[in-house]
Amino acid sequence: MSSSIRKSVNSDALTRLAQAIAVAVSATLAGCSSHAPQTEATHTPNIAARAKQKPIWLTEKPSPQVPQDIWERMRAGFQLQEGLGVNPRIEQQRLWFASNPSFLENAGERGSLYIHYIVERLEERNMPLELALLPVIESAYNPMAYSRADAVGLWQFIPSTGRYFNLRQTRFYDGRRDITASTTAAMDYLTRLHDMFNGDWLLALAAYNAGEGTVSRAIERNEKLGLPTDYWNLPLPAETQAYVPKLLALSQVVLAPEAYGVNLNPIANEPYFQVVEINQRMDLSKVAAVANIDEDELFQLNPAFKQRTTIDGPQHLLVPTSKAQLLTASLQTMRPDELISPRSLKPVFEGADPSEVAQLKRAYRVKRGDNLGSIAKANKVEVKDLQRWNKLTGKNLKIGQTLVMQDTSKRAPARKSGRVNTVVAANSKTKGKDDSQQQTQYKVKRGDTLYVVAKRFNVQMQHLKRWNPGAGKALKPGQMLTVYQPH
Repeated sequence: MSSSIRKSVNSDALTRLAQAIAVAVSATLAGCSSHAPQTEATHTPNIAARAKQKPIWLTEKPSPQVPQDIWERMRAGFQLQEGLGVNPRIEQQRLWFASNPSFLENAGERGSLYIHYIVERLEERNMPLELALLPVIESAYNPMAYSRADAVGLWQFIPSTGRYFNLRQTRFYDGRRDITASTTAAMDYLTRLHDMFNGDWLLALAAYNAGEGTVSRAIERNEKLGLPTDYWNLPLPAETQAYVPKLLALSQVVLAPEAYGVNLNPIANEPYFQVVEINQRMDLSKVAAVANIDEDELFQLNPAFKQRTTIDGPQHLLVPTSKAQLLTASLQTMRPDELISPRSLKPVFEGADPSEVAQLKRAYRVKRGDNLGSIAKANKVEVKDLQRWNKLTGKNLKIGQTLVMQDTSKRAPARKSGRVNTVVAANSKTKGKDDSQQQTQYKVKRGDTLYVVAKRFNVQMQHLKRWNPGAGKALKPGQMLTVYQPH
C-alpha cells in the first residue's frame, strides 16, 4: 500500500473515532442532566426507609431473653402436652388441684430451694421439664418425706432401688435424702425406664411408680389379647392409673395457674445453693453459725446427714449461694475442734454397734500447703503418733488424703469408761431409763408418725418403739408417748 493511501485510511479512521467519542460524551452528559433530579428523589427516600425499618424488624423479632422466673423456664421446656386432647382422667386430677390450690403453692415454697438445680439437670439431659414437678407428686417437695413403703426423700426411693442407684444408707447418712445424689439417681432411673419402653415417657413414668415388671406384664397381656399397649389402655394398679394423669394435670395448672386459682410465687431463675467442699467432721449447727445461715435452712439443704453432723456421706455441703464464699474462707482458718462439739456426738454414739462407731473416728483431709507438723499442731497430737496411726513411713502427704486423728487399734470411744459409755449402756436396757437421761411425755398430734416424733426429739425410731411397746405403727391424736433424752 502506498504511503498516500495509508495516510488517507488512517485519517478516515481517526475521524470516525473522534465522531464516536463525541456522540458518547454528548449522550452521557444528556443522560446525567435529564436523570440527576430523579436519582436524588429516588435513592434518598430508600435510605430513610431502610433506617426506619430497622427498629420495626427488632420489635417483630426480639432476641430471646432469659426468663427471670424458674416457672417460665420450666413451661418453655414442657414436652408431654402434645396430643393429649380431652382426657377425663387428666381432668379429674386437674379439678383436684384447682380445688386445693394450697397444695401446689406450699410445695412450690418448699421446692424453691431445689427446683432450679433440678431444672438445670433435666435440661442437660434434654428431658421433659414436667419431670421437675415429679417431686410435687412424690413428696410435696419435702426431702424428709417418708412413706408406708419405706420410701424416702424428694424422689421417694425405697431402700433396694436406692442401693441399686448407689444411694448409700447408713445410720448416719441416707443418700435417698441427699438433694444432688438422689436427683442424679432419679434421672438415671427415669432415663433407663425411658429407654426400656422405647422412648415412651408415659410408660416410663408408670414404671417409676409401679415398677418396670408391673408395666411390662400389663403390656404383654394386652399384646396377647390384641389390645393397644399405650399407657392409657393398660390394666395398671389404681394408684398408677392416677399417677401419670396427676403429673400431666399438674403441668397444665403450672402452665396457667391463674386460670385455676393458684398463686405460684415467683422463684428466681438462678442457683439457690452452691457446693462447698469440706475435709473434716462438723456440726451443721456450728457451720450455720460460722456462715450466718439459718440452721433449719442448712439442714433442709443437707437432710441426708441424719444426725445433723457430717459423719459418713460425701465430703461437701450445700449452702446458700450468698453464703458460700464466707463459709469457704472461714473453714480455712478454723480448727477441727471448733466445728464439732463432744455433746453433739452423744446421740450419735447412742445405741451404735462397733462397726458403726468405727466410722466416728476423727479424720482430717489434707489441703494444699499442709504438712504433718501443721496438722499435728492444729489437732493437738504428735507427729510420730500421726505417722503411726496412718502407717506413714515418711512425711510426704497428698492433697485430698485422709488422715486418722486417733489410734484405730483401740476400741471406739463408746466402749470407754465415762458418760458416753453410760448412755450406751442405759439404752441397751429394756426401757433405756437411767440417771443420765430425762423422761419426757409427748402428746401425739394429727399427722404424727413414729418417724416424725423420733426426728423431732432426735432419737432413733427403734428406741422410740422399744420405749413404747404398745404404741403400734399408726399413732392416734392425743396418744401419749414416752421419750428419753440426755440431761
